[in-house]
Amino acid sequence: MIRLVLLLILLAAAAFGVSWLADRPGEIAVVWEGWRVETTVPVALAVIAVVSGVLLLLWRLLSLLVRSPKLIAAFSRRRKREKGWQAVSRGLLAVGIGDNAAVRQARHDAARLLPHEPLTHLLTAQAAQLDGKPEVAIAAFRAMVDDPSTRLLGLRGLHMEARKAGDKAAAYAIAEEAASAAPTLGWAADAVIEARCAAGDYAGARTVLERQMAQKGIDKAQYKRRRAVLLAAEAIALEQTDPLVAREKAVEAVRLAPTLVPAAACAGRLLGAAGELRKAAKIVETAFAANPHPELADVEAYLRPGDAALDRLKRIRTLANKAPSQRESAIALARAAIDAQEFRQARLVLEPLLDDPSQRVCLLMAELEAAEHADIGKAREWTARAVRANRDPAWIADGVVSDRWAPVSPVSGRLDAFVWEVPPGVSATPILEHEAERVKAAIAAVRASEDAKIAEQKKIAEQKLAELKAVETKAAETAAAEAATSGAAVVVSEAPVPPEPVAAGAAPASKITDPKTPDPKAGKAAEPVPVILAPPAGNGADSARARARQNGKPETGRPENAKKADAIVALPPLPDDPGPEADATEEPDPTSKSRRLMGL
Repeated sequence: MIRLVLLLILLAAAAFGVSWLADRPGEIAVVWEGWRVETTVPVALAVIAVVSGVLLLLWRLLSLLVRSPKLIAAFSRRRKREKGWQAVSRGLLAVGIGDNAAVRQARHDAARLLPHEPLTHLLTAQAAQLDGKPEVAIAAFRAMVDDPSTRLLGLRGLHMEARKAGDKAAAYAIAEEAASAAPTLGWAADAVIEARCAAGDYAGARTVLERQMAQKGIDKAQYKRRRAVLLAAEAIALEQTDPLVAREKAVEAVRLAPTLVPAAACAGRLLGAAGELRKAAKIVETAFAANPHPELADVEAYLRPGDAALDRLKRIRTLANKAPSQRESAIALARAAIDAQEFRQARLVLEPLLDDPSQRVCLLMAELEAAEHADIGKAREWTARAVRANRDPAWIADGVVSDRWAPVSPVSGRLDAFVWEVPPGVSATPILEHEAERVKAAIAAVRASEDAKIAEQKKIAEQKLAELKAVETKAAETAAAEAATSGAAVVVSEAPVPPEPVAAGAAPASKITDPKTPDPKAGKAAEPVPVILAPPAGNGADSARARARQNGKPETGRPENAKKADAIVALPPLPDDPGPEADATEEPDPTSKSRRLMGL
């Protein structure tokens, strides 16, 4: 608008001047070498303007002729540069679509037309990466590092090539250099934090994070979350070696991120061990209400070491009330009830989950059957159902399933990458193995109880057998003592069945049988039973004379003081006497059917 007004003002001034000169034409006379030219002022001014224009045009033509070589060279360079930029653009587009042939042609044209252009080096490096030539790509990135305008781009390329080659030390050094040059670079800061976390230098990782925040590289919410993650990781690492420092780190992490499960669990354990039960319970319950997690339930249950199972059940009830509609609350309550032997309550809690049970629910039912009814069959049935049941959540980062939380991803190195969710494509999660150990322990307890009962019954049976043996031994000693007192000959014979009593003066009616002969009534080989037989008719002297006649010796007189021996009746065995075990295992002597007892 201003320019238009100025133009109108100039036109008006020119019109005013022309009209003013037209009203005052005047005369101008020029005399030169006998020539005299007379004209008016407007005509003279017009002639001067035409002559000036012609002179200016001639000067321009002459200048153009003089500068024509330079102008031609500049035009050629400009044309070449335009073609080079077109080649670079074409090559970058080909890299995006993955056309290797087009990338190679564009790289060749760009290198010929723009050999020193930074984007030409970038196109060369990307073409080499597509062709699988890392050495060419590294050379191109190093050339970019030498140029201040592309230094950071070259460092990033070298960092990526070092990571591909597995050279973590070189990648870390390049990331450190880039982070020092530009603290706001996210990839450089993340790489340095990853390397320092891998080395356990969480304080150094926090330093990089602080520098990034000071340069406004991240927002405040992201900074608080990342700092809480680093503090929680450091607290977990120091939990066993320096619990005081670990407690301070964990409490600060909870202050920055109250719902961060690892930080709340670590703070709860350390505060509980220090006796600050109320503060620990508050931290755990706040985190559980936002993110129900089994680790938080375990921390709540064992806040105070040495508590009874009923005390732990009371705390878990309070925790479950913070998230009553969550599945994890029911599972935690059922586990605590089983430990406290409140089996009815455990069944009531698990019953709503049995329509679509997860693997942990099936294992809890198996543990419940084994603990409550000692039913190993049902326990195994529920364990088999757990194999095909729905999976439970686990810690997962970049497709890697872990049984514990970590500050960075083991694949990409990204900070705070682990999330608690159901991992896809796996048959079981690490938490299932812990629940399976509880089922194994319950089944082992049932078997141990059964083995203890069997051992007790066996012990009682052995005691009864020992008592019977003692009674039998005492009876045998009594009979032997009576026989020795009466002077009767006591003969021991081994027979499978007790003999019939022998009357006085009659011949022995019992027969000596083979101990290997099976007893038809018992269905097994009869054990040899010692039998006391009656002596033959007459006294001991008659027996002596009879033996002398058999041996061909002369008979001797009968002593006057010989007493008349009474008949000895064989005693049958006791009704429930199982017989001596030693005789049942030893082979009888086939050469001897009788032996003397106590030398008689």
